[in-house]
Amino acid sequence: MKKIKIGLIGFGTVGAGVVKVLNEKRASLKASTGLDLEIVRICVKHISSKRPVEVAKDVLTSSIDEVLYDKQIDIVVELIGGIQPAKEIIMEALRQGKHVVTANKALLAECGAEIFGLSQKLRLAVGFEASVGGGIPIIRSLREGFIANKIDLIYGILNGTSNFILSEMSEHGTQFKDALLYAQKLGYAEKDPSFDVGGIDSAHKLSILALLGFGVFAAQDSIYTEGITDIEQSDIDYASENGYAIKLLAIAKRRKEGVELRVHPTLIPKTHLLANVGDVYNAIFVRGDLVGDNLFYGKGAGSLPTASSVVSDLVSVAAGIAAGVIPCITPVAGTASAVCDMSDIRSRYYVRFTVVDKPGVLSKISGILGNHDISIATVTQKEIKSEKPVPIVMMSHEARESDMAAALRIIDELDVIKSKTVCVRVEE
Repeated sequence: MKKIKIGLIGFGTVGAGVVKVLNEKRASLKASTGLDLEIVRICVKHISSKRPVEVAKDVLTSSIDEVLYDKQIDIVVELIGGIQPAKEIIMEALRQGKHVVTANKALLAECGAEIFGLSQKLRLAVGFEASVGGGIPIIRSLREGFIANKIDLIYGILNGTSNFILSEMSEHGTQFKDALLYAQKLGYAEKDPSFDVGGIDSAHKLSILALLGFGVFAAQDSIYTEGITDIEQSDIDYASENGYAIKLLAIAKRRKEGVELRVHPTLIPKTHLLANVGDVYNAIFVRGDLVGDNLFYGKGAGSLPTASSVVSDLVSVAAGIAAGVIPCITPVAGTASAVCDMSDIRSRYYVRFTVVDKPGVLSKISGILGNHDISIATVTQKEIKSEKPVPIVMMSHEARESDMAAALRIIDELDVIKSKTVCVRVEE
């Protein structure tokens, strides 16, 4: 029986979940793996604070150094989030010869190349299964299960907050602001939800998936990112009438020129598996040249689902320590070409104009689109007997992103346009 000693930094929601799981599952993990996982130090801000899980007082410390420089500790688990001091904690843990497990997607998206580079140099593992998809085992599946595949496509619903809001709008006709308030009331959305509804959280996770699936390091600021704040109930309704659902999708696609990486609201056919992913659930759709289409679905956040992934990494790293080998967790350096320029992508588009209801408006808009090589597939203009601005909804044929952006800039300057045009890309 090999005893592996663990130091935990961060005792919030996920940290408490990890302690709970190891307390309850320690005996069964011993029996199934031959490993005894013991948390010997937990670093917290305030030792006297009440917590959902009881631990011995002598295990708690307010000093990070008591974790980083404790020679008995084999694995450091970082669960404080953010960039600093988390980055320096992980780097110093590696320099002290300790393996690391983290759930910190923002840090890995921004500083993954540096962290993984140091871990490879020192021949130490960095486990990060919990950084994407909560309890969904997508990291290990891409890194190990699909290792023989050339990954062609990844679609991800990677943010439970945004998915909950869009589901509320779709299923109950709730307006965006009301759906957000409800998500906050239920604890699904933060007081400041901008990282979630703005797509940034999804972009961080897509960065990690891009490394594993396509071998490209891409920081969040190199990924085109657009949130769901402009989506209105009318967009949900129009999409549904045309056989589509709207989801905040993280997209990675292999192209000859490189890899497309983008996060934005997307129309997807109701017949696609991802269209039926509701509530706060996450899902990742992966297409490989050998395995074809695969869907991973489950709880993308929460104390116990995320703790499940952390413990999975702990067992994997511990097994490597016991066997005297380095666990195959840390990604190798990327070899793919650069991230494709967003302006070069081609897509179909859903476009909603808000216009003055008078003759000639539609022909003006159509003319500008035609001048930018954008062909219209369908037009919907419902008769509304009102002097208020009215919507015109168009679906385009496939067009170039830069052409659509240029056309909309001109259209939005027209005096007949009464609010910013909403444009949503379509993935078939």
